[in-house]
Amino acid sequence: MKNLSTKGLSMSQAQSISNLCNQRAQEITRELDSYNVSSKSIKIAGETFDLETAYPMPITVLELLKEKSKLHATQAFLMEAIKEKNGHIHSLQNARFDDSHLKEPVRPKSTELDINYGVDEDWGWAQLTANEHNEYLMAEAYASHLGQFIHKSGKLTKMRKELADLPAIEWMNVKDGEKTPVKIQKHHSPSQLLTIHEQIANEHRVYEQRVNYYKAKVRNLVSDENARIQKENSDKAEAHRQYEQKVTEEYFAAMDSYRSQLTAEMSSFNANREKAIKDAAALRISVDPRFQDVIDMFITPEN
Repeated sequence: MKNLSTKGLSMSQAQSISNLCNQRAQEITRELDSYNVSSKSIKIAGETFDLETAYPMPITVLELLKEKSKLHATQAFLMEAIKEKNGHIHSLQNARFDDSHLKEPVRPKSTELDINYGVDEDWGWAQLTANEHNEYLMAEAYASHLGQFIHKSGKLTKMRKELADLPAIEWMNVKDGEKTPVKIQKHHSPSQLLTIHEQIANEHRVYEQRVNYYKAKVRNLVSDENARIQKENSDKAEAHRQYEQKVTEEYFAAMDSYRSQLTAEMSSFNANREKAIKDAAALRISVDPRFQDVIDMFITPEN
């Protein structure tokens, strides 16, 4: 269990903070979507009327994007931890004593070779440490949200195109046969938007490289594990051959201890399961330091 321990956030705190992270991220999204490249106004009879209010992109846009990315990464971290605890408890509650190894002995027959099957990428991701997995979550969130903003269909690209297409002057019909010029005031230059694009793109490349690094690492882990399993299966085949030679000899000694061992192990299993469920219910979310500042923004003391 990567992010669970006896100290940290309760499940109710984690769920509440996750919801607050989502709300704050939506606020940032609405702010990002409000940016434009110009204001528009007209003058009629000496009086100026605003047609479009100026919402220029602030110089802090990168920090806003990073804040949004970190909020989503923190939310992903909390939801995974909640899911992990719930899954762990559910698994313990549904655990049943496996007495297959204590089946009443019968005269031995030829047994099937027990082989292991290959693993997939889900197994590979599970091999990462909590630190590695959390870094991947962070990098993936940053790469995704920075990339979306500078994508060809993203907000910044649309603003650059809109700025390039913006005419020097527009005319507006104020009444039949009479037009008045619309004042257009640009508050960004193409070079400013290009600089912002390059700055975000540079950050995006850094995080995208980390994402690709972990994806490659997982693929290599899976490949190496499958090679190991193949070798292990070969060894098992030889061991199985030897086992078949001696299993018949062991049959007569097994029956005497069967019933007493079954009772003892079942009682021990039930006691251990109840203790494990109790211990699991008391687990809390141990916050990775990279998410602590976001947690501190929203955390409230428990009663």
